[in-house]
Amino acid sequence: MRISSEPVRAVISLTSMPVELRLPAGIAILEQPRIESLCDVESAILRALAEPIGTPPLYELARQKLAARPGASAVIVVSDNTRPVPYKGPPGILWPLVGQLLRGGFPPNRISVLVAGGTHRRMTDAEIGAMFDERVHQAGIAIRCHDAFDPSALAYLGTTRTATDVTIERGYLEADLRILTGLVESHLMAGASGGRKSICPGILGIDSIREFHGPMTLADPRSTDLVMAGNPCHELSLEIARMAPADFILNITAGEDGAVTGVFAGDMERAHEAAVEHLHSVAAIPIREAYDLVVTHAGRVGVNHYQAAKAAVVATRILRPGGHLILVANTVDPDPVGSEDYRALLIRLRQIGPHAFRRLISSPDWTFVHDQWEVQMWAKVLQRVPPENLFYFSPQTTPSQYANLPCRKPGPWMAALTKLPPERQIAAFVSRALKTATDLAATKGRTGSASPRAAFLPAGPCGIPCPPRENVADYCL
Repeated sequence: MRISSEPVRAVISLTSMPVELRLPAGIAILEQPRIESLCDVESAILRALAEPIGTPPLYELARQKLAARPGASAVIVVSDNTRPVPYKGPPGILWPLVGQLLRGGFPPNRISVLVAGGTHRRMTDAEIGAMFDERVHQAGIAIRCHDAFDPSALAYLGTTRTATDVTIERGYLEADLRILTGLVESHLMAGASGGRKSICPGILGIDSIREFHGPMTLADPRSTDLVMAGNPCHELSLEIARMAPADFILNITAGEDGAVTGVFAGDMERAHEAAVEHLHSVAAIPIREAYDLVVTHAGRVGVNHYQAAKAAVVATRILRPGGHLILVANTVDPDPVGSEDYRALLIRLRQIGPHAFRRLISSPDWTFVHDQWEVQMWAKVLQRVPPENLFYFSPQTTPSQYANLPCRKPGPWMAALTKLPPERQIAAFVSRALKTATDLAATKGRTGSASPRAAFLPAGPCGIPCPPRENVADYCL
């Protein structure tokens, strides 16, 4: 943490757009430990594949599978475009995997790439073409998207300890060689992404995802960022992944700017554990106090309001009850809010409030609704910061959409912002929201002084405030 005696200029990265913010003197800058990106990512990937954790090299696994069954097939599970995973270019992790399979003897027509979108919308052909290494397309390797809502594409896997029937993408289950890929970053429910999450919820049927995203699972305070031990969301994901385990994973960690900081390959559990251990060392921000006002942003993952919840949950860890939260995003998704179900539940949340919403979705009479889990995350946020104290902005969000979001209604001055370029809209909004929030806090006399204690999270959802000793009850919602 550092506190500047002068006004601060800070550049944040929102999806593909840098934005320069001007922040007042005296604001606490809560920075992550300095992260060194890898100088030669390509070499690091090849080393990780040649010396994996807990398994033989991937090309050896490929040879073993083909020796056991000459007609064997291989599947590589990849993330969708809501996850900033490098799948092309010099740091790309997809083509090196394909190269190892080709080296091991797999012909291209028996290798497939499966996009694990969970319940997210299906990627378009244009998005697929832009996201993945063109050499994969040129080699004739098929790329398909998982559809959690298509029973014909699913196969029964088994039953969990809590009697949940599990269905999974049929092609993955039937493949002889299964490979998972992804980014290991802090996750607001499962503690950390990557590893087992490519399977659960990545390629499960919608009915099977409901327990993973169920209200009781997510109500547990241990279902939060950087907490793995005793986290019911993580434990369920791992239990299901073990029912159809991958033979090999390739996960990376990255800085807030997207630069790769670590490469981890090998056994599904051991390699992921190594990545999570590394993540803790670079993502945890030591803190000793709470603040009256927090400024943050949705980072590269905040493609819509649904994804922006991640940054809000992180920020409320250090926000005093009744404090003010300023959150900005660059929502480049075709729908800047989220799915129809998500939007409808946000309206319900705004109408009845967070406590009643939690009782509603926990009722035995409630019928599980797609995307309710992220609305439950917003309900957690609103238990600490009321809607009138939550300042949210993205250049793509329309006035009619703001009316249904759980945040402060835009003032008349917001109309003038539309005449500015998107990056200047965001910067101007933060400046105006800071003044409004500071005036409101001073008027309420929250701190006994003219200025509230304010903090800025420059890494957005990637930097996780943590106390000196783990104290879930005090710092997790």
